[in-house]
Amino acid sequence: MELKEVNAATMNFGNETDRVSLLAFRKGITLDPQGALSSWNDSSSDFCQWNGVTCGRRHQRITALELQGSGLVGWISPSIGNLTFLRFIDLSNNSFYGIIPQEIGQLLRLQYLSMTNNSLGGGIKCFHLRELYLSRTNLEGKIPVELTTLSKLEALALTMNNLSGRLPHSIGNMSSLQTISLPYNNFEGRIPSSITHLRSLAFLSISENRFSGTLPAMIYNMSSIKVLSMVVNRLHGTLPQDIGHTLPNLAYFEIGGNQFSGTIPESLSNASRLINLELSENNFAGRVPKSLGTLESLERVNLEKNLLGSKQEGDLDFITSLTNCRNLIGLAFGGNLLGGALPDSFSNLSTKLSILLLGANQIYGNIPPSIGNLTGLSKLGLEFNLFTGSIPSSLGMLQNLEGLYLDRNRLSGKIPPSLGNISFLSMLSLANNHLEGNIPSNLGKIHFLQKLDLARNNLSGTIPTQVLAGPSLSIRTLDLSINSLTGPLPSTIGDLKNLFYLDVSQNKLNGEIPVTLGSCVSLEHLHLEANSLIGGIPMTLNALKSLSDLDLSNNNLSGPIPKYLESFPLLKLNLSSNNLEGEVPKGGAFGNSSAIFVGGNTKLCGGIGEFHLPKCKKQAIKRGRPLKLKILVGLIISVVGCLFLFFVLMYCRMRQTKRKLSSTPSMDRFDKIKLSYEDLLKATDGFSPTNLIGSGSFGCVYKGILSQDETIVAVKVLNLQQRGASKTFKAECNALRNIRHRNLVKILTSCSSIDSKRNDFKALVFEFMPNGSLEQWLHPRHNDEHNQPRKLSLVQRINILVDVASALEYLHHHCHTVIVHCDLKPSNILLDDDMNAHVGDFGLARLFPQSCQIVSSTQSSSIGMKGSIGYSAPEYGIGGEASTQGDVYSFGILLLEMIIGRRPTNEMFSDGLNLHMFAKMAIPERVMQILDTELLMAEETTMMAEGHPNRIGRHNRRGEKMRECTTKLMKIGVECSKDNPRERMDVRDVNKELHLIRSHLLDDRTVEAASTSAIN
Repeated sequence: MELKEVNAATMNFGNETDRVSLLAFRKGITLDPQGALSSWNDSSSDFCQWNGVTCGRRHQRITALELQGSGLVGWISPSIGNLTFLRFIDLSNNSFYGIIPQEIGQLLRLQYLSMTNNSLGGGIKCFHLRELYLSRTNLEGKIPVELTTLSKLEALALTMNNLSGRLPHSIGNMSSLQTISLPYNNFEGRIPSSITHLRSLAFLSISENRFSGTLPAMIYNMSSIKVLSMVVNRLHGTLPQDIGHTLPNLAYFEIGGNQFSGTIPESLSNASRLINLELSENNFAGRVPKSLGTLESLERVNLEKNLLGSKQEGDLDFITSLTNCRNLIGLAFGGNLLGGALPDSFSNLSTKLSILLLGANQIYGNIPPSIGNLTGLSKLGLEFNLFTGSIPSSLGMLQNLEGLYLDRNRLSGKIPPSLGNISFLSMLSLANNHLEGNIPSNLGKIHFLQKLDLARNNLSGTIPTQVLAGPSLSIRTLDLSINSLTGPLPSTIGDLKNLFYLDVSQNKLNGEIPVTLGSCVSLEHLHLEANSLIGGIPMTLNALKSLSDLDLSNNNLSGPIPKYLESFPLLKLNLSSNNLEGEVPKGGAFGNSSAIFVGGNTKLCGGIGEFHLPKCKKQAIKRGRPLKLKILVGLIISVVGCLFLFFVLMYCRMRQTKRKLSSTPSMDRFDKIKLSYEDLLKATDGFSPTNLIGSGSFGCVYKGILSQDETIVAVKVLNLQQRGASKTFKAECNALRNIRHRNLVKILTSCSSIDSKRNDFKALVFEFMPNGSLEQWLHPRHNDEHNQPRKLSLVQRINILVDVASALEYLHHHCHTVIVHCDLKPSNILLDDDMNAHVGDFGLARLFPQSCQIVSSTQSSSIGMKGSIGYSAPEYGIGGEASTQGDVYSFGILLLEMIIGRRPTNEMFSDGLNLHMFAKMAIPERVMQILDTELLMAEETTMMAEGHPNRIGRHNRRGEKMRECTTKLMKIGVECSKDNPRERMDVRDVNKELHLIRSHLLDDRTVEAASTSAIN
């Protein structure tokens, strides 16, 4: 055989090895949701055309494997080590698990390897590697020694893993390293001095670890360094005064969140390429160098929370020099000792300036009217200073402003109406000043306002209805407390559906508490104390199921204490110093005297002993003429007895007649709206397919418009040909007849008639939910909403879970008859305009007397499968009777699906692996790795939208908060979805835990949004 033929044979053999290796790699993939490997099949021999595969020109051998972001789930086959011509591998942003195959070390040509954002372990032995990216791969323990032997490695990224211990001294042997990225790990100890041997090092990021001690002195002589990021460690020491001369190429200098001290070196001005200077949360003292103004590339400066300044005039002279920096985006000097007045040059800062934070200093004087020139500002923080004078009306020119914080100063005069022109403003805090006059009605023009804090001023007049009923219906926090406001609380307060915190205490408000407050269904904190309110406590407040803090003290309220307040188990309630009367309830929160205050109501009685109230007196019959009284009583009893017997007989006869006339359940509550088949036919345009919004086992749901009043409704038409449809119609009618809760789908009426073909026709008419089902948000189809992506943030998902848990708690514990839903899943949870969740479809519901609320798991039933596959409790599959624990199981699966983003019927769940086990195995270390990618993208979008220039510290805190909350949520989901029904949580406990998680998350983000403690 000639040499040419031998080479051809060898090449063909090598090609076949590559093809077989790729097919073996494919076998390790258990899930391919995007079809990334659909072209990889046995019948196709030209593997160089397969997706993600690149071959060399001279020979048909694989040189690159690029499958990043494909959503692949599985393990990496050792066969990848047979692809001996590979130079480039990118498997990042998938869900690979297991160990990185040692066979990768056989790839002598491999130069680039990225497996970022997977769940992998193990080490790498590949001596020709130039770039290695293993960020977010769940690596644990110490840095593998093998890594430090990769002498040709130029870039090493191990960000966001669980690595710990000390950096090995041998890292200094990796002489080719140019990039080291190790943030968000648990490294500790000193930074090894050997790192200064890396003469080509340009990028060093070790932020968010536990490094301690001082920096190696020689690190300041590494002239090649462009990025030096060491935020949030335990480092200390002082900066060399010549740092700008020894590090002339420095572009990013980030050492915030440590314990550095001394002064800020003037020589930093010599680092002419400096873009980001982050020295916050240290102990730097002295003056801010004026020479920073010579840095033409400077974009962000964060010196917050240090000891800079002397509380005297001249501390702010550096601002004049910064007017030369025309690329400035963010300035933060809050939390220092800066004194003096703002210089006139203040308004000459860059028009690109987006964030300016000077809060918590000793700045005095007026706010310059020329501040309106800084048209690029999105956040302005001047709070907690000594500013005097009035608020400049020129602030209304800052059309990009989203956050304005002027609270805790000495400002006076009126609130300028021009603030209402800032249409994108979401946070407005003017509290703790000396402002007077009326609240401008113009503030109601702000479309996106979420927080309005005007507390502790001298404001007077009435509360403008425009502020509560204008375009700005997104308000979550409204604080008008400690002013001199008069008149009633406007009834338009009920329009604020998203209101979370309302405080109008210590004013001069009068009138009654508006019943419309019951529409503020998200309200958790309500303070109306120290006013002159009259009347009773409205029954509509019963709808505020999230309420945890209610203070109505020091008013002139009268009447009894509503018994529904017992149903708020976590309520802190203050009703003291009113004119309330009658018996104090004993149940629910009223059993805790440390959380309930009723003193100063002289006509109250009863309650628990800790209240020290008199016992309630029973209505006594006055003595006198006892014989006549006895005769009268006897006569009354006789008459009542006869009437009772008469009505019992009539009732029995009516029941018999009713049974004969119809077997359809009573729908008296729904009969207020009478609709015929013709009405529904017209409303749905002949049940047109264009109006079809859903379908299920027993019928279809159509969108309709009632001709009577143009009301938009959802019409559920039962398919009576389907076996069990009539039964599900009756079950749904029975379940919905006597229940009412804000998180249950509201039924308007029913229709039992005959259609145009003389066939039986049955339909239920519900309130229309504009945002569709939760299913459509979690798993949108490609043709939905013109392909517009739907993303639910973490807060939105928790809100939905709270709504669903509240509905289940009502069904299980607060109905006269216990109702078990039996079919809880995303498609049966509907979302209204405000994204409030409503549980629907009670076609499989079971009703039990209260005594049968907890059904033993050993009971069996001849009734068939209850619920949907994946969501149905395992005991139902073996004939177990419906129970409240079964609903809890479904809720647990629903919760996990919402956080992880995978259906319980996903293809990956096989061979004993299910959604419950998948989550359980990830807690707590791998929670972030299995989160729904859409959730991560929604949170990242939120962070980016906030526009904070220095994102490292804030991003990490937000990420840590997200990790903490999602871990707690997953634990609840796992507890609820246990196989043994008796080991599952009670929905009341679930509801409490969800409220605590939400409060913790929202409180943290409210503080974060209002704080000026960092530039993100």
